[in-house]
Amino acid sequence: MEVRRLTEKEAVPMELLIEADPSPNHVLKYVENGECYVLERDQKVIGVYLLISTGNLTVELVNIAIAINYRGQGIGKRLVLDAIQRAKKSGYKSIEVGTGNSSINQLALYQKCGFRLDTIDKDFFIRNYRQEIYENGIRCTDMIRLRLNF
Repeated sequence: MEVRRLTEKEAVPMELLIEADPSPNHVLKYVENGECYVLERDQKVIGVYLLISTGNLTVELVNIAIAINYRGQGIGKRLVLDAIQRAKKSGYKSIEVGTGNSSINQLALYQKCGFRLDTIDKDFFIRNYRQEIYENGIRCTDMIRLRLNF
């Protein structure tokens, strides 16, 4: 199983991407502006992420999602490490990722992959999402931004 870039002729795995971000509008914007990478097993997408160039030799990793039956198997880490390698090979000097304050497992994963806490966008999820989001019994209110410099 190798991570590969989705071709323009292939359908974007929207259902999986919306699991990572409940706003279809946000997901469509990311898809429009980024490059989509997938991991497949038996010709079925089981993992996906997007990379979006943000300028200043920085790329952002967005919408990492793993199919529910494949979670807890190291696939998320594999996708994050793949994104880091692609960013380096493409000449970027840093990679950023943002996640909710309530996304405890994701915060741990990114730090295990070398990311460092960078900034907090307070009330990001309150300003940008109509519905309240809860994870791990915690209301998701703030965007925690992490960065890895090369």
